[in-house]
Amino acid sequence: MYLEDVRKEGLTVNIVDHPLVQHKLALMRQKETGSKDFRELLEEIAMLMVYEITRDLPMEEVEIETPVAPCRAKMLSGKKLALIPILRAGLGMIGGIQKLMPAVRIGHIGLYRDPDTMQPVEYYCKLPTDLGERTIIVADPMLATGGSSIAALSLLKSKGAKNIILLCLVSAPAGVRTVNETHPDVPIYVAAVDDYLNERAYIVPGLGDAGDRLFGTL
Repeated sequence: MYLEDVRKEGLTVNIVDHPLVQHKLALMRQKETGSKDFRELLEEIAMLMVYEITRDLPMEEVEIETPVAPCRAKMLSGKKLALIPILRAGLGMIGGIQKLMPAVRIGHIGLYRDPDTMQPVEYYCKLPTDLGERTIIVADPMLATGGSSIAALSLLKSKGAKNIILLCLVSAPAGVRTVNETHPDVPIYVAAVDDYLNERAYIVPGLGDAGDRLFGTL
């Protein structure tokens, strides 16, 4: 099974358990993995996950002509998409997704977690103007407490977004549960649901600080 809908312990989350996704995630988790390999693996996993979650995009038949003869073929029916990475770690997921969807519109939401309160603080926002007409993919490698994701989802809805997907790499049960409760209409796609959050609100076993590992700022 490549896409598993897990409903247990009050959690509703889709786990992309494709063997290539899980293999690459294991490589990312290793503490010996440097920034270059971490960055490349994150792009590859993001591309594989989006490949899975977009399998139900609407299609339409069109008339085309091959070098041999005219024929009927299937193409996307013009569904508008937008990709919104949560800065800064979400930036690492853009490249892989753009390889699959080069015409996707990209916005940015800048949030950081206050080290004392553990609450998200917004510092930047630039979005496509027609959010209500698009399917929005919000990208962030880590879903820990859920605070940043909830803040981003709430902001997008206040700007008119109606159809949103949350795409993360690694999650904690607490974060999934909080997003489920606050935004039950937003499907969550992850590669793994880990065990718990430690006292610093880091996912355990997790993969460390994704932003620091991505940009070499350890």
